[in-house]
Amino acid sequence: RAFWRLEVLREEVTRENWQLEQWESAIQWYLNWLAACQEVGADHRSLPERVRTAVYSAGSRLGLQRRTKLCYGGWAARFAKFAGDERQVMRVETATRFLTSVVEDEDCAYATQKQALNALAFFFKRVCGIEEPKFGVKLRKTARRVPVVLSKAETQRVFERMESKNGTYALAARLQYGAGLRLMEVVRLRIKDVDLERGRLTVRGGKGNKDRMTVLPKSLLGAVAQQIEEARAWWSRDREAGLTGVWMPNALSRKYRRGAESFEWFWLFPASKIAVDPATVGSAGAPEGIPRRHHLHDGVYNRAIQRGARAAGVEKQVTSHALRHSFATHLLEGGTDLRTIQELLGHEDITTTEIYLHVATGEHGLGVVSPLDALVT
Repeated sequence: RAFWRLEVLREEVTRENWQLEQWESAIQWYLNWLAACQEVGADHRSLPERVRTAVYSAGSRLGLQRRTKLCYGGWAARFAKFAGDERQVMRVETATRFLTSVVEDEDCAYATQKQALNALAFFFKRVCGIEEPKFGVKLRKTARRVPVVLSKAETQRVFERMESKNGTYALAARLQYGAGLRLMEVVRLRIKDVDLERGRLTVRGGKGNKDRMTVLPKSLLGAVAQQIEEARAWWSRDREAGLTGVWMPNALSRKYRRGAESFEWFWLFPASKIAVDPATVGSAGAPEGIPRRHHLHDGVYNRAIQRGARAAGVEKQVTSHALRHSFATHLLEGGTDLRTIQELLGHEDITTTEIYLHVATGEHGLGVVSPLDALVT
């Protein structure tokens, strides 16, 4: 019933009668299949589904981020399909053959190869109980791509176009650029992470599950303060309606029992609509999931930036991450040292930050004047 209501009959999609009939027939067939499996005591799930579920459950016990659990589960399911049966999926040698095929047969970046390796290492350690699985595979280094960077004028034009359509998205974009945040870092900001008096933002659980401090632009103090009050209005309505509080990490939700309902844990950029928390679907006492207010949807926000870039006439492949790249590049061009930029971005390795040396201009960037310019002048 929850799937029918949330997916088949969702408001933003119009279904024809014949489509609804097909949906109904397919769901009925699936229910019959479940009943038949139950009669003979068989597990209706495929091997990839069971492996994915086991990895997701292990990740939940360890407090991994939902995206990390989905990523690891996806790679483990791919491996299970490659292995073919329960015996092979438990063998490290089979994993080595799978990883070798990923490295040699698929045109994927080094980071993707490493992601697959980490996912299978997690599967064997946390699900299979193998302490030190040794995969005899050597990852293939790939060329590092030059990031997409906007000029200051282009950045301003994108903000102006976004402002004319949606002020919340525009503020989030300005904040992401002004503080050098990743996509999920900006949409997941909570009230307690904003320090207006000191002009600081605290990024919680960033990449690698690390916290860091970054700058809150002075030019945004008034707009952010107003956004906090708008968030307070949403929070007050939710409390009056008796709505379940916002999502909190498992360990913290147990430590701060009422924290999810407090304003300091509320989102800086709350979603305008209530949605079912997918992590709670099928849980005891709430099989259809717990409705709560989530943060601004990352995909919707990212598409708003892309629309703003097109409207501004920026002929580059602009995503939200281009704002973070632009933040680092513009700081470097302004004379900020690499070590400071590394700290603000939350890079573990300084070599990751050094990529911006290749896209910066002026004396703090490439530091080169084309010989053609000397001829022209």
